[in-house]
Amino acid sequence: MKKILTTPVTAEDIKDLRIGDIIYLTGCLVTGRDDVHHRVVHEHMKCPVDFKNIAIFHAGPIIKESPEHNEMISIGPTSSIRMEADAAEFIKETGVRIMVGKGGMGEKTAKACKELNAIHCVFPGGCAVLAATMVEEIEDVYWRELGMPECLWVMKVKEFGPLIVSIDTEGNNLFLDNKAYYASQKEACEKPIIESVKDYQKIEVQ
Repeated sequence: MKKILTTPVTAEDIKDLRIGDIIYLTGCLVTGRDDVHHRVVHEHMKCPVDFKNIAIFHAGPIIKESPEHNEMISIGPTSSIRMEADAAEFIKETGVRIMVGKGGMGEKTAKACKELNAIHCVFPGGCAVLAATMVEEIEDVYWRELGMPECLWVMKVKEFGPLIVSIDTEGNNLFLDNKAYYASQKEACEKPIIESVKDYQKIEVQ
């Protein structure tokens, strides 16, 4: 069954989600990247968007602007690791429930997700135009002085996804777990390759 979360999203709504689960988001989704995090965490600026129980999308959209209507053209995810240094404090300050981006995040963010009941999800890279079709409306925009890719675009989305849970509320981290697993398998995978190269070298010498 398709798992759809509708904002506002509570801690109860996401407590049973685990890394690798696939969800879709309906409701409010707001873009925000490095500059937004820096303003909130380091400059202590009051954010004009109430992030409590909604979702932030680490993305720099391309928008066709007009006085009557702002049209989403493309909205691809930014690598979330860029926000790693400030994400934990951002969650604490804003109460954001879901973070969405590209790739994984680190231990600091995973710890914050566990303590503050938040999750991080991955949106597939290379699907920026497809993502734009899931934006029903651009409802507002703040901090325009940061420029189109960096400011806060407040969007109404419908079944935005697929979103793969990469950090859950237990602090499990899909990317770090996979990295550790593949590292543990490295020696076993390399051994037959090394042996075959040695055998080939013996043949050449003969």
